[in-house]
Parts: sequence; C-alpha cells; structure tokens
Amino acid sequence: MKPPYTKEQTNSIKPMVKTMAILVSVVWLSGCTLLGPMYQRPEAKDVSLPEQFKQATDTDTVQAPNDWWTFYRDAQLNALIEKAHLNNVDIKLAVARIEEADGVMREVGAALLPSVDLSTTAVRNRVTEAGIFPVFAANPRNSYNLALNSSIELDFWGKLRRAKEAARASYLSTQYAKETVQWSLSSLVANNYLIIRSLDSQLFVNQENQKISEESLALTKRRLEGGVVSVLDVHQAELALANLKSQQVELQRQRAISEHQLGVLTGELNIEVATAELLALPTPPMPPAGLPSSLMEARPDVRQTEQDLIAANANIGMAKAALYPSISLTGAFGGESLELNDLLKSAARVWSLGIGLDLPIFNAGRLNAKVDQATAKQKQALASYQGSVQTAFKEVNDALVNLRRYKEVETIAQSRQDTAKKILDVSQNRYKSGYSAYLEVLDAQRSYYEATQSFVQSRQNVLTASVDLFKALGAGWQPVEAAQVSQAK
Repeated sequence: MKPPYTKEQTNSIKPMVKTMAILVSVVWLSGCTLLGPMYQRPEAKDVSLPEQFKQATDTDTVQAPNDWWTFYRDAQLNALIEKAHLNNVDIKLAVARIEEADGVMREVGAALLPSVDLSTTAVRNRVTEAGIFPVFAANPRNSYNLALNSSIELDFWGKLRRAKEAARASYLSTQYAKETVQWSLSSLVANNYLIIRSLDSQLFVNQENQKISEESLALTKRRLEGGVVSVLDVHQAELALANLKSQQVELQRQRAISEHQLGVLTGELNIEVATAELLALPTPPMPPAGLPSSLMEARPDVRQTEQDLIAANANIGMAKAALYPSISLTGAFGGESLELNDLLKSAARVWSLGIGLDLPIFNAGRLNAKVDQATAKQKQALASYQGSVQTAFKEVNDALVNLRRYKEVETIAQSRQDTAKKILDVSQNRYKSGYSAYLEVLDAQRSYYEATQSFVQSRQNVLTASVDLFKALGAGWQPVEAAQVSQAK
C-alpha cells in the first residue's frame, strides 16, 4: 500500500506541526495576564453617604420598583407617559446612541478573534529576454494565486480584554442614559399634567365664584331699585365679577401653554388634554422609616456614572498594556501555479506561519503620559460617581421634606377654606338682612376665593412632591397599595 505522504512531505510537515503546537501554547498563555486595577464599586463610606434617609416615616413598607405613575390611577396620565416613551425625540436620540455603542462594542470584541481573508490573483506578464538572466519558462506566461490569510494579536497583557471591558461599560452607560431620559421624561410629563389638572380645578373654582358674584350683583341691583343700597355697591359688585373674569382668562392662557409643553414632551404637538379635577387624584403615603440609601442604586443616572467609572478603570489597563510588547501571529495557506488547473494540486500548495513583535523602546515618555491621563480620567469618573450619589441623596431628602411639609400645608389650607366658606355664608346672610355693607360681602368672597385657590395649589404641591420623590428614588420605593393596583391591572 502506498503511503499517503512521501518522506520529503513528512519532513516538511513536522516543523509545521511543531510550530502550530508552539503557537497554540502561546495563544493559551496570552489570556493569563491582565494589567490595570480590577474594578470595585465604591462603598457608601467612600462617598460620605449615610445608610438611611432621615426624613422617612413609619407608614408603609418597601416594594419592588414599578411604573410609579400608575399609583395615581389616571388613565389619561398613563396614556400620556406611554406616548412620550414612544415619540419623544430625546429618547430616539438615546436609542441611536445605544446602537452606536453596540457597534463599537462588537468591533472591539472582534479584535480578540483572528481575522481571515481570502485573496486571489490572476496575472499574465512578459519578462525581458534581453536581460542578464535567461528565461526558463514560457514568455509571456500566466500566474495564478489563491490564499487564505489569517492574523491575530495575542492579548498577553490584557489590552484587548480591557478594551472590550471599556466598550461594554460604555454600551451599558448609553443604556442607562436612555433610562435616565425616560425616567426624567416620565416625571416631566407627570408634573406638567398635574399643572393642567391644577389649572382645571382653579378654573372650576373661578367659575363657581363667578356664579356667586353674579348672584350678588343681581341681588345688589334689586336692592338698588328698592332704594336700600347706593349705586356704589353695584359698581363694587361689577368690579368683583370683572376681576374674576380677568383671572379666568389668565388661567386659560396658562393651561394652553402647559398643554403645548405636554405636546412637545409626548411628540404630539396638537394634543388636547381633557378637563379633569385635581382633587380626585390620590396622594401617596410617606415612605417607611429606615428607608435604605442603597435604593439610590436603582437610579439610572447613578448607574450610568458607575459604568463610566468602569470604562475609565479599564482604560488604565489599556494604557499600561501599551508599555509592553505587542505580539501577533500571521498565517497563510493556499496555492500558486502557472496554470489554473494546477492551482488546487498539492504541488502548487504554499503556506506560511509567522510571529511578529512590536516593542516600544523610546517614545519620550508618551506612553507613560497616557497612563497618567487614563489614571486622571478614572479619578474624574470616580468624583462624578460620588457627586451623582451625593446629589441623589440630597434630592431624596429634599423630596421627603417637601412631601411632609406640603401635606401639613394642605391640612391648614383645607381648614382655612372651610373657615372662609363659613364667613362668606354669614356675611351674605347679614347683607341680605341689611345688617352689613356690601364691602363686607366682597371681602368674604375674596377671602373664600383665595383660600380655595390656595387649597388647590397646596394639593398640587403635594402631588408634585410625590412625583419628585418617585423620581429621586429612581422608582426604587413603591407604596404597597400602588403595587397591588399594578398587579390587579
């Protein structure tokens, strides 16, 4: 039986096998070293962060995060936020940045794998026959070449792995940036919607007071005809009614402006928000006592700055790896012949294996300077992360204070409104009975109107503070009641 390879072929294959074994070992060893610091999340003490918020009260329990706006049980608000998430241009911009970062991450990750290219040439040429070297082949002649070329950079020092780590962190940063846009957008839509609802309630109060003023004006005119009052009382009643109508126009103007802003946020410029009462919306309870500050980790802006810190940390390893030699492997396998029919025959076979070394020797400190730059940028990213956490903590405490104090103000405003209504009723009865001047009725009407508007404004402040609290916590806290409503839906 004829052996598959001749002795000469066997002798030529042995060095190739040895070379391949060496190269495989080198590739395996290249994954064992990773330069640069390993990332560790800064602890609370590193950012001077207390373990708990000091303003929470023991009224409820902590639940998993959810769509916090559903707590207000308003179908119109839910629809507006859904439209904003679908149509807002800032979200579309954030999505495009995610797609860009994804492409960069895949490009960087591909550097860890070998590249393989197919090259082929077909040449017909003629060489001189008048030269010093004789021509041994046909002239002109053909030359055909087919080869698979491959190369890979060995990641001995972790430069490519650090690059992939940084690219992945940058990709996640863009993901959290999109969530930050959605998170801020949701609160903006909610607050603008609350403004519109508040203006609707104020318009309702204004219209009710106009009815009272119109009735008072009609009564005063009748009393004037009976000779009971002077024309001055009639003019005072007319002035009070005109003031209310003027305030109505101003409230309508403010509502239109707020509606336009809501149109920009939702991407529906001709949006029309149906009239509804603000006082029908429920107010959330205070968060529980001992609410952990670690809930702020749910905030997407905090997560975004942490991913930026991870990327900056990985860039230090990349910069340090550039100080060490870069080793690459190259290989080619194919065929070369004078005739196309012979191109795939064993006699036409060609191959090569090689190793390259790129060692920095003198660069006037440029590479060390890059390490210093990367280290400084990591310190900047750390400071940004610490700042974002501290700012988040402040925003939570501010929102907790606002929610608690605005609830107290609302209680006082409710009592003030009730008292003002009693005074108005008494003054109207006294005026009808002839025991007081009309000026007393005007003062009572004005006080009641102001007290009612103040109560509506205080309820808006409470609801806005609750939105700010949900935003500040990154929806990391949710009242039990809201969780049950969400699950039921």
